[in-house]
Amino acid sequence: MKQLLNLVFAFLLVNYSAFADSETPATPATTVPTANDVLVLKEPAGTPNYLLSPGDALEITVWKEEGLQQQQFLIGPDGTIDFPLVGSLNAAGRTISDLKQLLSFKLADYIADPSVSVKLLNNQGNAIFVIGKVNKPGQVYAARRIDVLQALSMAGGLTVFADEDNISVLRRSGDKVTVFPFDYDDVIDGDHLEQNILLEPGDTVTVP
Repeated sequence: MKQLLNLVFAFLLVNYSAFADSETPATPATTVPTANDVLVLKEPAGTPNYLLSPGDALEITVWKEEGLQQQQFLIGPDGTIDFPLVGSLNAAGRTISDLKQLLSFKLADYIADPSVSVKLLNNQGNAIFVIGKVNKPGQVYAARRIDVLQALSMAGGLTVFADEDNISVLRRSGDKVTVFPFDYDDVIDGDHLEQNILLEPGDTVTVP
């Protein structure tokens, strides 16, 4: 009888231990950073690159090429520049990086491995006109593309007499003029933000 009781006790003890182990939560493994770990940072969201426009002035240099050092070019009304060896190139609508690559490609027919640098001397071609009831009406120049709200800010903001709900942007393309409405109050309140379009050179923002 004593042996039977000992066997029952041992059986209960084994089952209790198994049950206790199943109830014990597993401890998650902890990863400890080491000196060999590499932190990867995301690049910040970029802003739209500046697009060259008629009226912009450029300085272009081809390294180690006599006669092609620090030459200055004004982008003509047709959007082109005349560069030695390669002739007329369409510069307007391109980024500086695009123009640099195009020049390198064209010059490769005449120069082995050309090294080209392009510098923007002034951006007078990127003119936005802000007229009407703003504190500083006139031309606005920007080193990058700007939106309507930014153009109004650069023009000194609206006067107290401005009709904030009926601002518009006029954009000419050939003989066609497109009108984009802009409700200042809506945009400031965070509504209908699609009205706050990126402006193009030559756009006119009118504030009645």
